[in-house]
Amino acid sequence: MLPGVGETVRYTYRLRPGATAEAALLAEWGRCRWLWNEAVHQQRSGCRPTFCKLSKLLTEARARSSWLGDGSQVAQQQTLRTYALALQHSFKVKGRGRPRVKRRKDSLPSLEYTTRGFSIRDRRLRLPGGVSIPVVWSRELPSDPTSVRIYQDTLGHWYASFVVRREFTPAPEAEGAIGVDWGVTTTATTTDGAYDLPYHGRRKRCAAELARAHRRMARRRRTKGAPPSNGYLRAKRQAAKVAKKAARQNTHDARVWAKKVVDNHTTIAVEDFKPTFLAKSRMARRAADAAIGAAKRELVDRGLRAGRKVVLVPPGYTTMTCSQCGTRAKHRLGLGVRVFRCDTCGYTACRDRNAARTILATAERGRAGADDVRHAITSFRDGGRVRSEPKIPRLPAAGKR
Repeated sequence: MLPGVGETVRYTYRLRPGATAEAALLAEWGRCRWLWNEAVHQQRSGCRPTFCKLSKLLTEARARSSWLGDGSQVAQQQTLRTYALALQHSFKVKGRGRPRVKRRKDSLPSLEYTTRGFSIRDRRLRLPGGVSIPVVWSRELPSDPTSVRIYQDTLGHWYASFVVRREFTPAPEAEGAIGVDWGVTTTATTTDGAYDLPYHGRRKRCAAELARAHRRMARRRRTKGAPPSNGYLRAKRQAAKVAKKAARQNTHDARVWAKKVVDNHTTIAVEDFKPTFLAKSRMARRAADAAIGAAKRELVDRGLRAGRKVVLVPPGYTTMTCSQCGTRAKHRLGLGVRVFRCDTCGYTACRDRNAARTILATAERGRAGADDVRHAITSFRDGGRVRSEPKIPRLPAAGKR
């Protein structure tokens, strides 16, 4: 992004709604959730609803039902727009599931408003229906917001996320490139050991406290159909508080590390690793504690905002390929083997460090992208003899480590 050009970002603030305002937000969320579920049922019945069709049905439903007509039309339209985009994305992306029904007991409230549906007056957030909510202004907005998302977390806290446009601040001058390989023992191993992201074990440290809260919930759980007791709700809140504390610590660690990497490198080669399959393995708990997905997302987003060259390299054969000569090992390396040894050139290095250097070498060749990696064998004549570069296998879009 060029200096002087604005960028679109989100500014999030804590809300302090009273009992009346919170009841109005929950009532509005009930209407939007009902519309979402109705759209899901239409899709399951064989119809592929678009936003235009859903908007016409919404107009008819608001005319028939006074309960639906009492709500904000802006929030309801934004709910249907979000559903239509999610459905369209699910058809384009292979393996992406269709939108599912949102149940009241396991879905958190989330409302979206455009400029027609909200305003900020006297440093308070004004919503349709005369709802006025105080905002904890931790920092000033750089410009007038174009939309706002109001949501509630697992602790019951309300937040407002404004979409604003701010002036772009150029990143500091830097030189050099870095490759990033993801793992479980070390969350991120780079070509330079000074920029590694170690495994902190945030959730592991609070596992005992979280287990006590879960046991307390199990003891105080009532029979099915009976309303939960106050003791059960307190135990549930304590469990959510412990889990969110660990998640916030992981997010903070990822942001500090990503800023350090982005500020000191112009080219960042990132392994396009998707840790979803780890959820079905014996490393599921440790992989969730490492928060690989959050760290990768923070690094990529911050690098793009800073104008750095961010290259996503598929993980196929990166661990088995020598970073010095480009020769691929004939046998797959087990997870217990932490040292890579090349039988061709005799290069020896840490398994993850060699993979990071291979990822960087792939990105520097200019043949890496977010979708696929191709390696061509180029030949050239030197002194009457035909010489070729070291043969490097084609890396598939989704390979095994």
